[in-house]
Amino acid sequence: MNLTWKRTLRTPSSERFLAIRDGKDLAAVDLHYLANGTVAGTVIILKGSGLDESNIEPLLSALDDEFLPDVDLEHGNLTYTVVLGEVLGNWEAERPSMGSL
Repeated sequence: MNLTWKRTLRTPSSERFLAIRDGKDLAAVDLHYLANGTVAGTVIILKGSGLDESNIEPLLSALDDEFLPDVDLEHGNLTYTVVLGEVLGNWEAERPSMGSL
């Protein structure tokens, strides 16, 4: 599928990746590593990426092969929810102003 994966977030129990091809974001993937050894993932196929249902299996396989050697769909210890979505923007918390003292 000729993808580049960019990790954008990592915690002790989760990671977020972007799938990129030719400088364009195609999908965002959140992985959650559960205490029972399973992994639950959410894949957001970005509108306008050119990906369709025929690309989902290769996308998931590429992610599995590169980042998830100990789990896979066939053994039932990896699950994905796949969503088609659109980035509307980023919202961040603002620090309260200290004002003048």
